[in-house]
Amino acid sequence: MDLIKEVAKYSVEEAIGLVRNFRDELEAEERNGRIDELSAKGRLILMPPDVEVTIIGDIHGDVESLSYMLESIDYDRFLKDGGYLVFLGDYVDRGVHSVEVMLAVMSLKVRYPSRVVVLRGNHEPPYDLMPYPHDLPYHVLMKYGREGRALYDEFMVTFQYMPHAVLIMGKALLLHGGPPVKMNSIDDIAFAHKRHPVDTLLEEILWNDPVDDVEEWVPSPRGAGKLFGTKVTARVLKITGAWVIIRGHEPCNEGYKLNHEGAVVTLFSRKGMPYLNEKAAFMRVSFDQVEDTEDLVKGILSF
Repeated sequence: MDLIKEVAKYSVEEAIGLVRNFRDELEAEERNGRIDELSAKGRLILMPPDVEVTIIGDIHGDVESLSYMLESIDYDRFLKDGGYLVFLGDYVDRGVHSVEVMLAVMSLKVRYPSRVVVLRGNHEPPYDLMPYPHDLPYHVLMKYGREGRALYDEFMVTFQYMPHAVLIMGKALLLHGGPPVKMNSIDDIAFAHKRHPVDTLLEEILWNDPVDDVEEWVPSPRGAGKLFGTKVTARVLKITGAWVIIRGHEPCNEGYKLNHEGAVVTLFSRKGMPYLNEKAAFMRVSFDQVEDTEDLVKGILSF
């Protein structure tokens, strides 16, 4: 994959320049409320219902899986032909190629700003909500030495600007963890960062997980976020007008799983330790051709 090989050779100055260019794109989108034909409300990206989208879940430094997925969709042709690429977050930590993965994803966004959406995961954290382990700084220092500290600082600043979710109108809500359990409007997602840490909205978007034996919610054993139940999902789908939530955040043995009778789909797009999943998965779907989860699942590609 030429893209990944290219960013792997970046000097620390080139890497910092890329991160800043990526951040500039995010700031412009939020400020203007538009990304070409897409619109942005705060940190919620709005897409029309007839889009063709490839959706990639957690990568966690697994450069081989990222390369495989991009090659599988022929990303350059796919994006130039009008497709969209949405990443669900968690690009770094737990993988030795965290730096290369993060730079490759950022490079895709800079090259195709109106076609690539890079959502925030819990491993792209607020300063007061660090995941464990958070080994990105060690990977940066191993690659660049002491000069890498400036790059790590740029990464952390930039994480604070990343969008929270995508709403494909009338179809799907895409985010990393899950919707806030007491969500009242889409503004609770779009402007969650403005209410953090007084409210837990951003924490929940990044950390929540679905469970099938709960109706509302219970505390999460992760120590952050909540476990949300069927009534939360039903309420959020009614608020957003979507019929499915697509999210990442959890390892899945087959690379994906369904909760809440198919109303919640989880994608996990990396392999290797410390996770024990046999397969990883991503999704390629034309939303104008699917009406339910059964159709949607046909677009999931496990490897």
